[in-house]
Amino acid sequence: MRIAPPIDLTDDVRATLESWSRGRSTPARLVARAKIVLLAAQGMENRTIAERVKTTKPTVGHWRSQFAKFGIAGIEKDAARSGRPRKDRVDVERRIIEATTQTKPQNATQWSTRTLARHLRVDHVLVHRVWKAHGLQPHRVRYFKLSNDKHFAEKLVDVAGLYLNPPEHALVLSADEKSQIQALDRTQPGLPIKRGRCGTMTHDYKRYGTTTLFAAIDMLEGKVISECMDRHRHQEWIKFLEKIDQQTPPELALHLIDDNYSAHKHPKVQKWLKRHSRFHIHFIPTSSSWLNVIERFFRDLTDKRIRRGAFTSVDELKEAIFDYIEHHNQSPVPFVWTAQADKILEKVGRARLALNK
Repeated sequence: MRIAPPIDLTDDVRATLESWSRGRSTPARLVARAKIVLLAAQGMENRTIAERVKTTKPTVGHWRSQFAKFGIAGIEKDAARSGRPRKDRVDVERRIIEATTQTKPQNATQWSTRTLARHLRVDHVLVHRVWKAHGLQPHRVRYFKLSNDKHFAEKLVDVAGLYLNPPEHALVLSADEKSQIQALDRTQPGLPIKRGRCGTMTHDYKRYGTTTLFAAIDMLEGKVISECMDRHRHQEWIKFLEKIDQQTPPELALHLIDDNYSAHKHPKVQKWLKRHSRFHIHFIPTSSSWLNVIERFFRDLTDKRIRRGAFTSVDELKEAIFDYIEHHNQSPVPFVWTAQADKILEKVGRARLALNK
């Protein structure tokens, strides 16, 4: 009787095989091979392993031999198979790529693998393989917006310069308001996360009101000055400027970066700024909220505290917001801006050129 070669596993290889054998997002064939090797390492015979894994004895012997010769790489990938390649494969690939990138179906905005396969009379698996090989994803779209601000370059250079080379004896603050934050409670309790299942929440909700968060982040230390108010008019903006004035060292100049919202340019705001000469306002270009760092903080607040929260009142929502900001300010981490203005202008130029074509 032929005796199968012994199998010795290192700790790293054993951990990998055990992970594969559990079958989480692992192909079924690789799960079976991992189980074969693990059982072989326990000294089992091929016949017993075949019964356990529900496969044939020759299959067990083959993958046992492959692992003995090539290690974990020997079972991870199948060996190349012989066979004559399709003669029309190049032409079919060209037709799939051209149809995907240059045409649309009559009743839809983009192709799916099956609709394009029916249109070209090919197998939908082939369409999928061609798309994957060429990085084509018709079902996905990326949103963009190019600023039409006539002074885009000047404003960009000004704001990016403040981020990269802040002036001495001054604080650079990125400020804005996050308006209409909704206090939402779900109509039914959600289920908690557990092994093999994510947490759940109902798609519908009860709305208890809204609040507007005014916030400014110190670009040097990362601390946030904040206030929640019911509205976001110029009166509320002036109140928030007064709070910034009170909570920052009086001997330092303040360079405030904000957007072009009308409340920020109101005549009464301009009069207030004239009376407080240490404030210097720097407006970002229109349609360029990505240039205002506070928007990044707003995104974190939404993702980590608001979107999946449940609030039965506006006061409860405010308490959650202030709790998040207080926790952030206990160990603040500044957002570090690294993009050079000239690099951004080059990228915008390329985008305009592509858009004009």
